[in-house]
Amino acid sequence: MYLSKEKKQSIFEESGRNKNAKDTGSPESQIALFTFRINHLTDHLKSNKKDHSSRLGLLKLVGKRRRLLNYLIKTDIERYRAIIAELGLRK
Repeated sequence: MYLSKEKKQSIFEESGRNKNAKDTGSPESQIALFTFRINHLTDHLKSNKKDHSSRLGLLKLVGKRRRLLNYLIKTDIERYRAIIAELGLRK
């Protein structure tokens, strides 16, 4: 499996709101996890161009991440800017 329990915990520790391994519900940690999964699926689709079910999953993940980023913009613009800078995303 491409995403082990340890890798997921390290993603949450790096980008979580209070740097705690149990911080799985904050938008920052969810956005970081979605970004990791999006990057993995993008690499997969580069070599498997006809895998349409994975492409659909990728589009759904991108939409979920976009909705979480929009939520952060509405609630706290500084947290949004921090997560964008940390993950290298841009609008």
